[in-house]
Amino acid sequence: MGNSYAGQLKSTRFEEVLHNSIEASLRSNTLVPRPIFSQLYLEAEQQLSSLEGGSRADNEEEEEDGEGGLDPSSPPNAYQLPPPPEGCCTTDGFCQAGKDLRLVSISNEPIEVPAGFLLVGAKSPSLPDHLLVCAVDKRFLPDDNGHNALLGFSGNCVGCGKKGFCYFTEFSNHINLKLTTQPKKQKHLKYYLVRNAQGALTKGPLICWKGSEFRSRQNSTNTCSSSLFPPLESSGSLAAFPTEPAPGTNPSVPVGAQQAGPASDHPSVATATGPAVFNGKDSPKHPQLVKNSLCAAPRPTALGLLPNSGPPKKRHKGWSPESKSTTDGSFIQAVGNRAKHEGASMPCVPQAGLVGPTSVTFPVVASSEPVSVPDNLLKICKAKPVIFKGHGNFPYLCGNLNDVVVSPLLYTCYQNSQSLSRSYEQHGASTMQPISEETQLLLTVYYLVQLAADQVPLMEDLEQIFLRSWRESHLTEIRQYQQVPPQPFPPATSTAAPVTSAQLPWLAGLAASSCNDSVHVIECAYSLAEGLSEMFRLLIEGKLSKTNYVVIICACRNAAIDSCIAVTGKYQARILSESLLSPAEYQREVHYELVTGKVDSLGAFFSSLCPEGDIDILLDKFHQENQGHVSSSFTASSTKKTAVLDASGVPMCTSYHQEPRGIRPFQLAVAQKLLSHVCSIADSSTQNLDLGSFEKVDFLICIPPSEVTYQQTVFHVWHSGVLLELGLEKEPVTKQRAEQHVLKLDTEAQARFKAFLQNSFQNPHTLFVLIHDHAHWDLVSAVHNIYSQSDPSVGLVDRLLNCREVKEAPNIVTLHVTSFPYALQTQHTLISPYNEIHWPISYSNGVDLYHESKKYFGLSEFIDSTLSGHSLPLLRYDSSFEAMVTALGKRFPRLHSAVIRTFVLVQHYAAAMMAVSGLPQMKNHTSVETLEITQNLLNSPKQCPCGHGLMVLLRVPCSPLAAVAYERLAHVRARLALEEHFEIILGHPSSGITVGKHFVKQLKMWQKIEDAEWRPQTYLELEGLPCILIFSGMDPHGESLPRSLRYCDLRLINSSCLVRTALEQELGLAAYFVSNDIPLEKGPKNEALESDGEKLSSTDEDEEAGTEGCFEAGSTSEQRGPVKRERSHSHDSASSSLSSKASGSVLYGESLVQPSGLPQGEFARSSPPCGPAEEGRAPGEIQRLRVSQGPTVISRHSPGLVPQPDSSLRTGRRSLQVPAAPSSQLSSSSSGASSTCTVSTANVLVLQASQCSMAKACRQPPIVFLPKLVYDMLLSTDSSGLPKSASLLPSPSVMWTSSFRPLLSKMMTSTEQSLYYRQWTVPRPSHMDYGNRAEGRVDSFHPRRLLLSGPPQIGKTGAYLQFLSILSRMLIRLTEVDVYDEEEINTGLQEESDWHYLQLTDPWPDLELFQKMPFDYIIHDPKYEDASMICSHHQSIKSEDRGMSRKPEDLYVRRQTARMRLSKYAAYNTYHHCEQCQQYMGFHPHYQLSESTLHVFAFSCSMLGEEIQLHFIIPKSKEYHFVFSQPGGQLESMRLPLVTDKSYEHIKSPTFTPTTGRHEHGLFNLYHAMDGANHLHVLVVKEYEMAIYKKYWPNHIMLVLPSIFNSAGVGAAHFLIKELCYHNLELERNRQEELGVKPQDIWPFIVISDDSCVMWNVADVDCAGDRSREFSWSERNVSLKHIMQHIEASPNITHYALIGMRKWASKTRSREVQEPFSRCHVHDFIILNVDLTQNVQYNQNRFTCDDVDFNLRVHSAGLLLCRFNRFSVMKKQIAVGGHRSFHITSKVADSSVAIVPSQYICAPDSKHTFLAAPAQLLLEKFLQYHSHRFFPLSLKNHSHPVLSVDCYLNLGPQISVCYVSSRPHSLNVSCSDMMFSGLLLYLCDSFVGASFLKKFHFLKGATLCVICQDRNSLRQTVVRLELEEEWQFRLRDEFQTANAKEDRPLFFLTARHI
Repeated sequence: MGNSYAGQLKSTRFEEVLHNSIEASLRSNTLVPRPIFSQLYLEAEQQLSSLEGGSRADNEEEEEDGEGGLDPSSPPNAYQLPPPPEGCCTTDGFCQAGKDLRLVSISNEPIEVPAGFLLVGAKSPSLPDHLLVCAVDKRFLPDDNGHNALLGFSGNCVGCGKKGFCYFTEFSNHINLKLTTQPKKQKHLKYYLVRNAQGALTKGPLICWKGSEFRSRQNSTNTCSSSLFPPLESSGSLAAFPTEPAPGTNPSVPVGAQQAGPASDHPSVATATGPAVFNGKDSPKHPQLVKNSLCAAPRPTALGLLPNSGPPKKRHKGWSPESKSTTDGSFIQAVGNRAKHEGASMPCVPQAGLVGPTSVTFPVVASSEPVSVPDNLLKICKAKPVIFKGHGNFPYLCGNLNDVVVSPLLYTCYQNSQSLSRSYEQHGASTMQPISEETQLLLTVYYLVQLAADQVPLMEDLEQIFLRSWRESHLTEIRQYQQVPPQPFPPATSTAAPVTSAQLPWLAGLAASSCNDSVHVIECAYSLAEGLSEMFRLLIEGKLSKTNYVVIICACRNAAIDSCIAVTGKYQARILSESLLSPAEYQREVHYELVTGKVDSLGAFFSSLCPEGDIDILLDKFHQENQGHVSSSFTASSTKKTAVLDASGVPMCTSYHQEPRGIRPFQLAVAQKLLSHVCSIADSSTQNLDLGSFEKVDFLICIPPSEVTYQQTVFHVWHSGVLLELGLEKEPVTKQRAEQHVLKLDTEAQARFKAFLQNSFQNPHTLFVLIHDHAHWDLVSAVHNIYSQSDPSVGLVDRLLNCREVKEAPNIVTLHVTSFPYALQTQHTLISPYNEIHWPISYSNGVDLYHESKKYFGLSEFIDSTLSGHSLPLLRYDSSFEAMVTALGKRFPRLHSAVIRTFVLVQHYAAAMMAVSGLPQMKNHTSVETLEITQNLLNSPKQCPCGHGLMVLLRVPCSPLAAVAYERLAHVRARLALEEHFEIILGHPSSGITVGKHFVKQLKMWQKIEDAEWRPQTYLELEGLPCILIFSGMDPHGESLPRSLRYCDLRLINSSCLVRTALEQELGLAAYFVSNDIPLEKGPKNEALESDGEKLSSTDEDEEAGTEGCFEAGSTSEQRGPVKRERSHSHDSASSSLSSKASGSVLYGESLVQPSGLPQGEFARSSPPCGPAEEGRAPGEIQRLRVSQGPTVISRHSPGLVPQPDSSLRTGRRSLQVPAAPSSQLSSSSSGASSTCTVSTANVLVLQASQCSMAKACRQPPIVFLPKLVYDMLLSTDSSGLPKSASLLPSPSVMWTSSFRPLLSKMMTSTEQSLYYRQWTVPRPSHMDYGNRAEGRVDSFHPRRLLLSGPPQIGKTGAYLQFLSILSRMLIRLTEVDVYDEEEINTGLQEESDWHYLQLTDPWPDLELFQKMPFDYIIHDPKYEDASMICSHHQSIKSEDRGMSRKPEDLYVRRQTARMRLSKYAAYNTYHHCEQCQQYMGFHPHYQLSESTLHVFAFSCSMLGEEIQLHFIIPKSKEYHFVFSQPGGQLESMRLPLVTDKSYEHIKSPTFTPTTGRHEHGLFNLYHAMDGANHLHVLVVKEYEMAIYKKYWPNHIMLVLPSIFNSAGVGAAHFLIKELCYHNLELERNRQEELGVKPQDIWPFIVISDDSCVMWNVADVDCAGDRSREFSWSERNVSLKHIMQHIEASPNITHYALIGMRKWASKTRSREVQEPFSRCHVHDFIILNVDLTQNVQYNQNRFTCDDVDFNLRVHSAGLLLCRFNRFSVMKKQIAVGGHRSFHITSKVADSSVAIVPSQYICAPDSKHTFLAAPAQLLLEKFLQYHSHRFFPLSLKNHSHPVLSVDCYLNLGPQISVCYVSSRPHSLNVSCSDMMFSGLLLYLCDSFVGASFLKKFHFLKGATLCVICQDRNSLRQTVVRLELEEEWQFRLRDEFQTANAKEDRPLFFLTARHI
């Protein structure tokens, strides 16, 4: 259609071709070059892509580099290379001078590039994996449009530096390309080369030869674009354009021929998927044929000619007219060139045939004559015929090419369906024959025959038909793969008797004979040219006026067929031709029509319609008559009613209440799901997110460049409190501070984003959440667009959010938020499917999962409303409006239908306003719908004392048309004096809201705003304002609308090129919340809910119902199909009896009369029954702070009824349903026009008139008016049960991978739907994810990227702001731990000693003073609150009343804890990762995972009477702590330092930590606690846990206990640690003695630490005087290194046997800190002198209280225990492992009876159930809970304790014990004056003799308990100790622990003192 050089003289083109021809002839030595005019006009067709799963996209380079230009059926014409010069280098990849040119070799070398030159990559056929680097003058390369590359070549060799190559042939020889075809720069210069961030040369974007490289690539892969006619992307030149020149361009070049910039300038186009033109209704003839097919094709070319939009390519000798084009050109056309020369009558040779994916080529028939398109075709036909090329050759067209459109889509559809078998082969089916061409064409004819007059053919339908036909014929082979049963099919598809080409015309004619001339078949004898000429002749003669489709068949050529199909129906042809325009071209075309005055004829026509004359004259007349006084119908009617006044005397509205603000359960659930996904990223082993290293959260919300959306988001952030919660701001938060966290993605965004990145870099301990809201909006790639740097708006989202800094920053998490996630769910997406969060469903299996008071009303609910029984549908179309548009379309064929639709609608609104204002004659000039809207808009303020009104949304996507509509409606409003009755607002994304002063004043009064400067900045703030909002912009950008929205007028949306995203986005404007209590409709709604519930039975509750609001069109049952078809007319909300009379001419005069007798206030009102509900749209999207009032229920029958309380809801609901019957009768009796029926019963209207219209609007969703096409699309379902719109291509920026794919299913959840799109869609080259797979990683997901999707207006903003809050709380929680916070116990029981340690400020204890201190026997550790108290002579005898501080039932109550912030000196578990301690942990990326070796350490143990073998696992990095016989040899000892060593970076004492069951949670990472100091840390683990501990702590030394201790308690670990360390001390003394070191100089201390010690503190004491007892103190956190070095530096330290510290408590008393040192029990963290305690052992059998037992033994041995009171240890509460690991269960496998402590012992030889637990554990637990059975006298008798010899066993808190040691010379309590109530002898040894026991005195009736290993030793002990003299034994007093014999039970014997 136009020269693709917009604005250049066409002579330039001629000169170029001439130059090219001469050059080719000079070079040619075999073939005659093509004639100049053949080159000029006859370009080869584009080669179409193959269908193999989009393989073209992946293999494009290989395919292009092959001999793709030649016909496989003819031998290629080989290109003769000239012989290389002698002696030169001929190696591939090197130039003839021998220099390496391969990119991989020289990418890092400096290359000198002359000014004006660019580095490009050339591809050599012999080196397919390499690019050769060349320097080329950029004048000979194309510009950003693919144009203006000078002919010829100029280049330099970057290898040898040779310059001045003027011919590409010469240059290709020099760089050894070794081509077999003529060298062409367009073919072999492939890529620009660019430097990356490291300065290396890398492959850049493709060189855009012919302006189509990107587009052709994407189109060739587009085997399945979503719709019938993907619009041409930014490539004008369509024959569909009008012939008038665009302003400012060359008059001879039609509009649209101008290039629209680089390929990715227009994202929505670059991926154009085109026409959302759908067959709405199921077909009456073959309903099963009209299904949603799943494949489409590349963009059409208008004339079937490959455009040559750049300079002509130089032809080479190997070119022949029969060869197909080697270039992958685009569909842009250069028709204008032909138009210029059409008078020259040059012979036109037909072009090469199209080559399809099956590589079948058709030879060109050279004899065919061109077909001339007749002049005045458009004028005569009233529409441009659209010709689809079918099979075979298509003749050339010449003449009036502007009046036809040619498209290859049908050809591609045929080819795709022929290659379907390959897809099946990939899935395992055997090779099968594709469907024949004849069958294809016959099926096409059948399909066209059954289309209704108002339906448009859809390629997807056709492909689905082919697919099913072929599937049926190969059913047995594919049944194993295919899951869907085949659909019933017409008999014509049977392949048993294939259709022959001879039969085809006859069968096609037979099929068409039944359709009343709708399809006309023309059979040709020789070529399609004669058929096309015949068709044009019939069109001109008017003989095809009733024909919609012409099928032309030529079946004479060698048994093959040629065919094409022309769409001649005016309605279909207009829609199809307009669908070829991209959005940019559509806007440009409309703008052109407006500025050139072409629409004036439309205005003149409207004026002629009005019988009273021009509407403007009527308006002026009305204005003059009414000037000075307003129409009486509009005097402030609210004053006529008794209005309720507020305190200031202003009228108040009582029936409408504002919404409270708050988080809804749904939003909280989504926020928690987001948080759990973030945690799962952190918990994964990849270490992509270290949550433990972050201290706070910051965020930035990126939104589209819409001022309203920006203000709306700022408002949400400001009022949500999130800034305060995150600690980012302090009260009061200003709006300006909120604005810092919202970024509008416009031209100024880059600087702010850079600051955000800088901030994230400078704050590594802050987690930044980058929220990309409305994430589907701009997905244009910045990388694959060469010149995007020059236009900062191109690919802005990609440039910012996908930049390297964001991807690599470890502290940035990106959250994409969208209602339409489809374009982010492709095969190349960056978002893992595991990181997708879908909005949850509210019900599952009929159970309400989230108790919401509101029900979301989205797309599926709107569709359901059309199926309901009695209520009027909420989705409607306006048939009289559609009929008017169709009629005007025929009258004005050159005007775009968007212009016509807009002018008609504006005219309707103008006439309706006039009719309501007192010009009733104008009712004939508007539609019923528009009149209803206008009446309700004008009357609504009169029904409310405050003047609350309704909002009408008028959606006008095209901005110029929106401006026209605004001006016109504002003019009419002014002339009617209605300026103060309602506002008209023009809403455009780039500008704010402008509202008149009068209305601003009203809004401020309603919202109680005092600020004089306040202006509404969001649509939400317009709540209650009566207004028409004209909403422009091609796409909504997330703007929320107020609850007063009552009508959503979408009649002007661009219905011809919709994709799923665009369609759902438009309908999302109407999404709404209504109260759950309102019965909007009867059964069908509930059915839909139930089917949703069933759908989810297979998924968990986190899964969502599928397809975005699920598109549930009612129930899934098939029987509903006919019902929908019957109702499709009844939803036509204008009078169908009138609209059906729309004749071919203009039909505007037919009046659409308003039914008489309707009250003006509520004409055709379609409100469902009223009920209790106050709900805002976008709840959770925070509105103004509001006060909630209780809901009211009002019966329709009694307007004056007092509002009923909630308890009467049921009654109220019943009364609401009463009027349903008459209403539905009226509805069904009206003539198919459901909105025209009005309920004449007064009671309905009385109520409505007495209530605020806005309150009513809040109770029901808005009514949506749609174009008929879109309406039919939504209401017709395919075989999946979903509306057809669900099967559209999901987004214009993606394409289907294959036509062989299942349909989306209604049963799919959102997750399954995401996986479907991830499998079946790929991004186009213009999409920002296009290059993702090319990064070389199989797993190309970004680890810190999430996607939140949910229906529009459902509250996603509130959900993600809530997520930020709980994420912040969790991070704070991660930096906090629960530590035990319990006061010391028994502090009041010790006597105030007169002896004090006087030196309060001493840093260390004075040995002499300390030895004089008495030992405090009493246990003060709060964990032993339930333990027996130890009596001593210090103890006050007043302890009689010591009761239990806990009740028995509180024994298991959670101990008291406090939450503490982790300091920098904390010990950590395995979840902590930071850079500092990575090496310490052994996980450092630069270090190999720690290798370890296993070593045996053996020593003899007298206590156990055998040699003990312990195993050490020692990492290589820790071997220096040990001594080996030789490197890698026998382990000899563990190195010990000297007492005299002084090192500030070394801890002398080895630390041993016994642990069980805490491999993840144990606090073994002491790196920070030790402040990085060198230390030896050994984990002591059981053998069966060795592997798991080794996995989690690879760099720690492990000491593995022998397997016999697998079931032992902590006593065994302590015993073996101490034994090992003493043995090691001896070895070290021997080893170092040889080095001259004295034995006493070897360091004898070790640390035994619990695995839950988390932090350490020091109390700083400030004394008033040296010896004063007055002091103050404070506590601070210090490192363990500080404490250890302080203690290790103590003077005379080797004289202390045990050193410990206090346990931290928040309520520590001064007296506890006042004494710096105590001689008492130490626990949890002890420093043990293994030398002094050589003869004092831990009891290896113990499970509990072993530390108390050991403390008592150490003290009785005369050794010193010192507790540093100024140091304290915090113990973390760990809920797993430790002593909890021991479970006492029955040995009987199936016993489910709980075991209680009383069952832990039994009588010997009884049939008691044996337990699976160690005997010692059973003993200790039994004594703890039931010792009163053995010692009844001792119960609460603290003056007479139980005497416990050589051991401390816990007998429970109500019994006291007195510990004595039988060892000679031991220190014991003075017992001479004490009477004991019992005696406990536990495994007593030979030191206990009869004489020893006789020293003690017992009460009469005191009890004895002897415990031994077996019954024999029990008897021996009784005899040896002469117990029978004083104690009375009975046979029945013998017991044993409830163990089986093999488990070695313990035996008891009890007796009474005589």
